[in-house]
Amino acid sequence: MNKDRRGLFLNFLLLFLGFSLLTRLTLLALAWPELDGGLWVLLKIFCVGVVYDCAAFSYAGAPLVLYLLLLPERVYAHSWHRPVMYALFFVSAFLLAFNLAAEYYFFYEFGVRYNFIAVDYLVYTNEVVGNIRESYNLPVVLPLVAALAAGSLWLFRRRLSSCFADALPLGRRARWALPALALPGLCFLLLDGRLAQVSKNEYANEAAMNGLYSFGSAFLNNELPYEKFYAAADQAAAFGTLRAALAQPGVQFIGGEEDILRRVSARGPLKKLNVVVIVEESLSAEYLAAFGAAKGADTLPNLDALAAKSLFFKRYYAAGTRTVRGLEAMTLSIPPLPGTSIVKRPDNGGFFSWGSVMRDLGYVNKYIYAGYGYFDNMNAFYSGNGFDIVDRADFAKSEITFANIWGVCDGDLLTKTLKEADADHKAGRPFFYMVMTTTNHRPFTYPDGKIDIPSASQSRRGAIKYADYAIGQFLAEARKKPWFKDTVFVITADHCANSAGKAEIPVRNYHIPLIVYSPAHVKPRAVEVLSAQADLAPTVLGLMNAAYESRFFGRDMLNGRPEGRAFLSTFQKMGLLKDGRLAVLGPKRYLKSYNWDEPARALAEGREDKALEEEAVSFYQGANYIYKSRLNRLNTP
Repeated sequence: MNKDRRGLFLNFLLLFLGFSLLTRLTLLALAWPELDGGLWVLLKIFCVGVVYDCAAFSYAGAPLVLYLLLLPERVYAHSWHRPVMYALFFVSAFLLAFNLAAEYYFFYEFGVRYNFIAVDYLVYTNEVVGNIRESYNLPVVLPLVAALAAGSLWLFRRRLSSCFADALPLGRRARWALPALALPGLCFLLLDGRLAQVSKNEYANEAAMNGLYSFGSAFLNNELPYEKFYAAADQAAAFGTLRAALAQPGVQFIGGEEDILRRVSARGPLKKLNVVVIVEESLSAEYLAAFGAAKGADTLPNLDALAAKSLFFKRYYAAGTRTVRGLEAMTLSIPPLPGTSIVKRPDNGGFFSWGSVMRDLGYVNKYIYAGYGYFDNMNAFYSGNGFDIVDRADFAKSEITFANIWGVCDGDLLTKTLKEADADHKAGRPFFYMVMTTTNHRPFTYPDGKIDIPSASQSRRGAIKYADYAIGQFLAEARKKPWFKDTVFVITADHCANSAGKAEIPVRNYHIPLIVYSPAHVKPRAVEVLSAQADLAPTVLGLMNAAYESRFFGRDMLNGRPEGRAFLSTFQKMGLLKDGRLAVLGPKRYLKSYNWDEPARALAEGREDKALEEEAVSFYQGANYIYKSRLNRLNTP
């Protein structure tokens, strides 16, 4: 077998398995401090890993099998064919070595194998290729990849040479090739991600998976139908639980039993205040002194000082680990649905949203973004939901002092925001802005001379400190404006800087800051109510004493009901955090409860909590029903 074309296929398989093993070992080395379970878990990682490696190769190797099956013997044995196969082997080795490097960086950044983030990135090649060029040392990485590929070819040279010695008739080729061609179909039908659940430690589960298999799975499952994969309850009972959870003083339900439409009463005369929401890229709560940042680090001096002068929400959590998840939750006030964000889905306009409420109150709405808003479909989402777009394409050359592949620096973005506010105020229009920054994103570059950390260091600490500097400059300039007194400034994050963790939903990595600053209208104090990004819109509207009809899933965090809750999600799993407990929903009707020790920031196994699990199901089942039925579309009876 090693001396005919079957041997050629076998050598490509060994090459694939070898690089898959090397990749797994590399990721295990990265995750080693967080792994537990001992030798037994390691054994399961490698055994299960081989299954996924073979499954991945069954897909990748199918064209080679077909080629070797149909290629006539006289062509296979021709003198020119051997160097072609050597070249193909080298290219394959180069791609596998490059994938090893890519998986290393992806795992380092996100703590997981390829997932829907990697799928999304394929769509935006300009930003992603630019980010790779600016963030990673390609002059070092690419030669190492080429050297590894060349070394692989040298190791296999004799084995490859022997594969051209013997002929193999078509009938014997078919007996080998047809089962090999059937294998991808069997893997598709019989294998899914459950086998990789070798431990309660998510790092171990990710190591057991194959990155290319994981990528293909994410590509095929970018949206997961809730009703098919997730736990559900009787519809009437679910909405009864949901309506009870959303009840608040001054709120009256006016829709049907399977709806959450309600009338929110004003708490006083309407305050038609301007609202500027600054959404900081990857601003974890742990960077602020109030949440335990190291004393003397002085990374966020402006935000640390501002927190004491503002409504400071100390138990506020992000909906997910991607920017679009945060924007979705803040704009639509909806729990995260399984699969990709609504921002990225087709037909995502015309929803009841924070923007629609503000527009009905006479506001001009703008989404102001440092980059090009076609990325992640942001422009389409916001323009379809009542916002004007101001993105990088609207910046004049004179307005850009520094930019990288993701967008203009935070200073330039906030200076542009000041100009927009000046123009809208001069025109007599109250304004509502969602301002999305990008500086605190790899490659972490920014203008030099503003802070004491050079941009060339490409450090997250430097990027955060510059972002804080830009906010300080922005507020200093805003205080000089005639519109400052009647403006509410909201400073928060889209998500945390780190999304990885041992747990299936690592709660500590969803904790973000929320600062609401308006000296003339907002009395400073710390707010201890557990809350989430979906609560932001109803809370700010409450501060304005706005009356409106609502289908928000969030609640006014300042309106009674001291108990709170937060929605958290990964791509496939969703959680409800409440009263020191976390309920997690997953595919295959998965439903489980955990204990959450907030002071210790630790998640642990806990007793079953039926009441919490029923409430979690009611929120996510209800959100799915309302979204799918389009009840939260505008002008829906």
